[in-house]
Amino acid sequence: MSYRSPSEPDFPGRIGRFLADSEPHWPAAPTAKGAPNVVLVVLDDTGFAHLGCYGSTIETPNIDRLAAEGLRYSGFHTTALCSSSRACLLTGRNHHAVGVRAVSNMDTGFPNTRGAISPAAATVAEVLRDGGFATCAVGKWHLAPMAEATAAGPFRNWPLQKGFDRFYGFLQGETDQFHPELTCDNHFIDQPKTPQEGYHVSEDLVDRSIDWIRDQVSLVPERPFFLYLAFGAMHAPHQAPKAFREKYRGRFDAGWDAARDAWFARQKAMGVVPADTELAPRNPGVKPWNELSDKEQRFACRLQEAFAAMLDHTDQQIGRLVSFLQEIGVYDDTLFVLVSDNGASQEGGQLGTMDEMKHFNMMPEDLDAAMARLDDIGGPDSHSNIPWGWAQAGNTPLKWYKQNTHGGGVRDPLIVRWPGGVKDPGAIRTQFCHAIDIAPTILEVAGLAAPETFAGVPQIPVHGVSLRASFADPKAPVSRSVQYFEMLGHRGLWQDGWKAVTHHTSGVPFDKDDWELYHLDADFSESRDLAAEQPGRLKALVEAWWSEAEANGALPLDERGMAELFRASRRPGLPTSRRRFVYYPPVSHIVSDASPSVFRGWRMTVELDHVAGGDGALVSRGSLNSGFVLYVKNGRLAFDYNAFHDHTLVTAPSPLAPGGRRVELSVDRQPDASGKVTLAVDGETVATGTIPLMLMIISSLGMDIGRSPRPVSDDIVTPFVYPGRIRKVTFDLPQAPPELERRSREAELAAALSRQ
Repeated sequence: MSYRSPSEPDFPGRIGRFLADSEPHWPAAPTAKGAPNVVLVVLDDTGFAHLGCYGSTIETPNIDRLAAEGLRYSGFHTTALCSSSRACLLTGRNHHAVGVRAVSNMDTGFPNTRGAISPAAATVAEVLRDGGFATCAVGKWHLAPMAEATAAGPFRNWPLQKGFDRFYGFLQGETDQFHPELTCDNHFIDQPKTPQEGYHVSEDLVDRSIDWIRDQVSLVPERPFFLYLAFGAMHAPHQAPKAFREKYRGRFDAGWDAARDAWFARQKAMGVVPADTELAPRNPGVKPWNELSDKEQRFACRLQEAFAAMLDHTDQQIGRLVSFLQEIGVYDDTLFVLVSDNGASQEGGQLGTMDEMKHFNMMPEDLDAAMARLDDIGGPDSHSNIPWGWAQAGNTPLKWYKQNTHGGGVRDPLIVRWPGGVKDPGAIRTQFCHAIDIAPTILEVAGLAAPETFAGVPQIPVHGVSLRASFADPKAPVSRSVQYFEMLGHRGLWQDGWKAVTHHTSGVPFDKDDWELYHLDADFSESRDLAAEQPGRLKALVEAWWSEAEANGALPLDERGMAELFRASRRPGLPTSRRRFVYYPPVSHIVSDASPSVFRGWRMTVELDHVAGGDGALVSRGSLNSGFVLYVKNGRLAFDYNAFHDHTLVTAPSPLAPGGRRVELSVDRQPDASGKVTLAVDGETVATGTIPLMLMIISSLGMDIGRSPRPVSDDIVTPFVYPGRIRKVTFDLPQAPPELERRSREAELAAALSRQ
């Protein structure tokens, strides 16, 4: 007689009463034996021309080596923003269809803008993991709604729930490279060493990647691995070790016009662009270099030097990873893919910025102040971004930038190295392709197929197609005839070598947008608008755009302004919908999107058991570039509000007495945007002060209680752990006047977009 197993009712062996009457059976384990390892490297905000092998004079020898041993694609396209491009890369589907229209910070209540990948679109990591691969994500994630990115979750959109066995990196769209917000698997951690000890997050990410790969090939060499390595570079802040910054001193003194011309000439000589390509016209707002003042030129040069230093430093980290793969003998058994997620960023503004958050607080850059701090740029004391002129040079020969659906926003580098498939290393492929093609390519190389159902959920059909045939055949067709684009109202459609595109202006009705027409097969840089010559073709392409938009869930087009869009994302149940926050320390680090929004002022109560000599931070938010910290030093209570290195320090005159204390901090915003500060202990005011200007966006970095892991104030040394017991911290937020609410929402969304 044979018996059934409750856990395996279809057990193919035999279960008898006794072992002698039974036959064992082991289910076949998923195996990808013979499949290559896969490394997918994603750079942020890196324009078409920024890499040396795509034309620039910035030194990227390790990336250039990958290109020399593999392929460069000149027709690779993305979505123009970060979260959305990454959703395409990891799922093989168009971004609206999977719920990531723009940024993961937004959920406007429509299926195309959930800020997270739909369960109906399994990631390539999920498919590879179930097919026998080990999987690891390292670096930037930004595919979970940021209000969910707390120690309390929910974790459904974190990397470990999206197919990755391990995760080490940061959940936000940007981070300080010297003082990052780090997450390991499902919990927040401190950085392993200080900047003074040589810390930089790009080096840390590659260290962790190497450690993970070493474990895999040492312990389970039979199992191939998939490493998704997404650097914070080249997103602002542009920060690199001092030696790299000094290396580029003076290299860009000739200005962005000369660099753009030189890079364009290099592109033609390399064959990265066709010989008859025209250099796109100067973008609106970009002045000729010789029309800038001396101060503007010096500031712009130093910002570009920091960008170049960061890219060079990132290239060296990629070189370390490659060297390790060689050392352990798996380099030639690895499909190595490197992409950028969108074009060069326009968030630095016309002049560039010492601190990007200043730009998004709608504060003009003070060039005189910047001149006094030129040597800070690129180091821990700055949060810089390049001006439009240098971003346009990075997108050579294309027009517009990140966020836009013209070439400067969506045409990006793609490098593929795989000795097992590439037959003509160093060659260039010109086929039109898209971020949605990367996942199908990886799956075909791995010998796996995207499932029709995953975890019980019927799957959206994969929109991308595999590029594997193009590895060996330069003329291999990519089986796609059409690809739509939509980002923040900017729209475009490529079809059979032609492209219709429009640069949308907020406030202008969509049906009044001015559409342009380009024959991309003959006009690489979108320089010759044929709309007036071929109105019939343009009309057909615009109509096709509407069809593709409907089919891929890109509708409704959303004409609401920044304030309305962000307000629409503040649904009940999220931290941003609350006006009271109560914490019971110790609690984990709190990301900025889940921290109290203090632009309107706030009242904070800290209930603690103070000990004599108990110096330390009570509540700390932000970084040394902007933020605030309430702390005890030399026994005295103090509050420092840091507005881009302009500090307001309020200090009690006498020491805080030991014992149970109730500390209250009130910051009352005034009509002139100043802030009245009141410090009280046990109901009695002990100090007052005035913040000259309260920020709308205080920092992209979050909050800690009982410590300050990032140096917000010059008066403290990290981590400045408070030795007493903090029993409870309460934030109470007032209702903001409508105009202040509108300005804050605009600034917050602008800052969220900057973190793409």
